[in-house]
Amino acid sequence: MVGVSSRSVETGWAKHQIRLQETGFMAFPYLNRFRDALAGLRREGRYRVFADIVRERGAYPSAAFYTDDADKRPITVWCSNDYLCMGQHPVVTAAMHEAIDATGAGAGGTRNISGTTHYHVELERELADLHGKDAALLFTSGYVSNDTTLATLGKILPGLIIYTDELNHASMIEGIKHSGCRKHIFRHNDTQHLESLLQEAEPSAPKLIAFESVYSMDGDFGRIGDFCDLADRYGAITYLDEVHGVGLYGPRGAGVAARDGVMDRVDIIEGTLAKAFGVMGGYIAASTELVDCIRSFAPGFIFTTSLAPSIAAGVLASIRHLKVSNVEREKLHERAARLKRLFAEAGLPVMDSPSHIVPVFVGDAALCKSVSDALLRDHAIYVQPINFPTVPRGKERLRFTPSPHHTDEMMDHLVRSLDQVWTAHKLQRAA
Repeated sequence: MVGVSSRSVETGWAKHQIRLQETGFMAFPYLNRFRDALAGLRREGRYRVFADIVRERGAYPSAAFYTDDADKRPITVWCSNDYLCMGQHPVVTAAMHEAIDATGAGAGGTRNISGTTHYHVELERELADLHGKDAALLFTSGYVSNDTTLATLGKILPGLIIYTDELNHASMIEGIKHSGCRKHIFRHNDTQHLESLLQEAEPSAPKLIAFESVYSMDGDFGRIGDFCDLADRYGAITYLDEVHGVGLYGPRGAGVAARDGVMDRVDIIEGTLAKAFGVMGGYIAASTELVDCIRSFAPGFIFTTSLAPSIAAGVLASIRHLKVSNVEREKLHERAARLKRLFAEAGLPVMDSPSHIVPVFVGDAALCKSVSDALLRDHAIYVQPINFPTVPRGKERLRFTPSPHHTDEMMDHLVRSLDQVWTAHKLQRAA
């Protein structure tokens, strides 16, 4: 487990309690409260332990796993969001090395204070071009881009009403909460429910419909075109999270909206640079005026140190490569289809998913973690359990993300291993 040692925590809090007692105050039992909260997670089987791994450049999905006694074991990673292995691609690593040699390590500040380099400017132009928009804006992560943009839109548009899909990502939920706007949650992909909510609003009120292209836990697609139709009918703007779609779908990897021919109808496209593009960061692409407002008013952008130039350079190389290469995308979708078929043939409860996501249903937090632990311990297979709050209680699952570099042999080993663990845990098979 990665974290602070219990001894150092104990010593620190003990000293703190003594200082408080010396003042004559009855101190709140802080340490006990923290322990109780963590004990609750452990009882529910939801306590998270980070796997201490090191990926092997050029050999992904192979990695080294460091055990508690500091031994190192070879494992195969099955849960990375580096979907296309671009984090390992020579064109990306070469660009990052070149940028470090040319500029050094960090950006040196926020975008307003020395943190804007030509790498950032070029990357924003490339992203705007990818999505056919006037402008784009970089953030330090996809989470920050969602949270910051949605929160800021609520401040800029007085009386804004936000309509949000019930399965939208936590970062969108937080951004909507921070916006202070009135919000309505519509049932997942339910256009009739959404329309009934839109009909209740004042026609002249500003409205925003927020949804995703690929819902990463279930692996289904958002109804982008239908949502755009409703936006046109009721005077709303659209906000699309393409985090699990960019790089993977559509011409040039522009995402599901591009694949469906509706990208030009979406007002704001948000994406990540940390999944299909293989590095880190987030962004939005939209009209010049909207992007400029977020740039000018969003605290989550204004007061954050910008991405390192080497990161921007690596992403820039990744996007340019995937704009002209379909090899990685085609191989990914072939790999995902094969793994789904193998799971189904083995009687394992693989959930129906039209995308590259391969979820296997467990339905119990403690069992989900136990299966994950057994796969790592006994079979050198690393896949993280997906528990609440990422998914609702009772919907726990293992989420597999095959990549172009997962071989047939790796897949066969995975299926045999999971079949054995499933039997040992007496878990339910697919009907």
